[in-house]
Amino acid sequence: MLTVVRVHLPSDIPIVGCELTPYVLLRRLDTTVTTDDVLETFPLDGHFLRYKWYRVHSDKNVAVCSIHPSETATIQCVSCIKARVPVPKSYHCTSKCFSDAWQHHRALHDRAANAVNENGNEEDEAFGRFNSSVSSSASSASLTNGYAAPMYPASIKNGSETWFEVGRSKTYTPSGDDIGHVLKFECSVVDAVTKLPVGQVNTLLTNRVITAPSPVPRRVIRVDGMGHLDLDRRMTSLGTFTVMSYNILSETCASNDLYNYCPPWALSWQYRRQNLLREIVGYCADIICLQEVQNDHYEEFFAPELDKHGYNGLFKRKTTEVSSGNTIDGCATFFRRDRFSHVKKYEVEFNKAAQSLTDAMIPTTQKKTALNRLVKDNVALIVVLETKVNNQPVDNLGKRQLLCVANTHVHVQQDLKDVKLWQVHTLLKGLEKIATSADIPMLVCGDFNSVPGRYDELFLNMFHFILQGLFICLYKGYSELCCSAPHSLLAMGKVDPSHPDLTVDPLNILRPHSKLVHHLPLVSAYSSFARTVGLPFEQHKRRLDGGTNEPLFTSVTRDFVGTLDYIFYTADSLVVDSLLELLDEESLRKDTALPSPGWSSDHIALLAGFRCCKSKSRH
Repeated sequence: MLTVVRVHLPSDIPIVGCELTPYVLLRRLDTTVTTDDVLETFPLDGHFLRYKWYRVHSDKNVAVCSIHPSETATIQCVSCIKARVPVPKSYHCTSKCFSDAWQHHRALHDRAANAVNENGNEEDEAFGRFNSSVSSSASSASLTNGYAAPMYPASIKNGSETWFEVGRSKTYTPSGDDIGHVLKFECSVVDAVTKLPVGQVNTLLTNRVITAPSPVPRRVIRVDGMGHLDLDRRMTSLGTFTVMSYNILSETCASNDLYNYCPPWALSWQYRRQNLLREIVGYCADIICLQEVQNDHYEEFFAPELDKHGYNGLFKRKTTEVSSGNTIDGCATFFRRDRFSHVKKYEVEFNKAAQSLTDAMIPTTQKKTALNRLVKDNVALIVVLETKVNNQPVDNLGKRQLLCVANTHVHVQQDLKDVKLWQVHTLLKGLEKIATSADIPMLVCGDFNSVPGRYDELFLNMFHFILQGLFICLYKGYSELCCSAPHSLLAMGKVDPSHPDLTVDPLNILRPHSKLVHHLPLVSAYSSFARTVGLPFEQHKRRLDGGTNEPLFTSVTRDFVGTLDYIFYTADSLVVDSLLELLDEESLRKDTALPSPGWSSDHIALLAGFRCCKSKSRH
């Protein structure tokens, strides 16, 4: 007979809008085990599985803390009630919890008040973008949870509890009605002929359902002194567009061991994917460059979900010399199909470039060693887009308006400085070839795994301390450090031959050092904050490193705080119009690193708005 061996959930804290999929292990009649679903239409060994979900109502209602969902609330913020902030966000477990979260919590009051003043629809405007159940699949068909149509659920009285049936499929997506309630899952083996259950009914109980924590929204700041932009008001004038770059942290990399400070429920992919999508869609970027996107996640989630929001996508998976499987990550570039059309795609495989390099430069006896060092599976995706207005191509005096967007994720290993620099140099040489064939504005986005200061000195001199209960990272003598070689090449167009990073070159692939140049007029978008003038920009300047004019950090974990991500642009054809504000220490609550319940990656998103300017001749 078919037997259920084990039933469990990856996370026992359910979140509104995040699908719950229990793990069900079965033993067949021949003693083999399987995790495959067994439907009534396709029984196995004469049996199938029947599922039921219940919402448990207790005679004693218990509120839960909005910050620590496993804790019972003992404090409710009265100001939240007056401001019509969603009630679940008003609860805290202790006075210390409330005090520690005050900077974040106060912003909820301000957002609600602003929304009422501007639109009179406070909940949708202030919380809808960051706290809604993002995907259409989560808000329509899947929310019926196995029912053909919404229906009044059956109820079962069990002592002081009442169980309301809410679903009859293996998966269940909690809705707003479930907030504050425990969910119960039942799995039973049913005889395919009699339709009666056989054996023991397997059950599990979750913790109480909570709403997704919502971080303080990041504003888009005009760098020409015109104030800030509403994220919902996309710039659609001719020649103006926004670009986002974001390493989203792949599921395979998000291990509980590596990020043990993040609650398991907030680290689960079912939760993170919805939170990431909510954030990405909320920025309304015209072009989206994502890194660490798994192949299966691109095909099954991001591509179909972003398609619903008007985006077309292109994907380049990492090569498979080092790793294999459907969970390999890569780079994904999306663009709004009403703003751009796809003209051409170039795929840069650094493994192929490594093979060509070793064939041309490395003696036969050293080829294997060289390839072992150079072959790391990293890739870059280069996309050429054509501008559209009113969904039609732009014809400017008979000339097509093109834009080249490069999206890459450079190798992470710290001691392979030569490999990092070689990968960046290889990408730039490829972009130069495109530039010589067409007078085209360029963007170079991605996670370059290279800080503006050198890794070795940075890690020796970096220390953390708590100030006002918030994370700060100081770099001792940081302003005296030179830029890392990859950043120097990108930002300055060359690497000084005496640069200390060049001492790490066992294969002599960086020689002669005079070849480490490029002629693209690249500038880092976020350095524009340093060139702004006026009191309103001072807080944004404080979030830059004074020596490099780069953000103080784009990645925050317990072991590392620094900048790894950049958006570079060709300054002879593009001008920075706006920037997504950077996070500061006040945006991260005490003892918090990334990922966290509010921010679902260990990196932060970067976003820049550009407008086209008259192209200058390149020399």
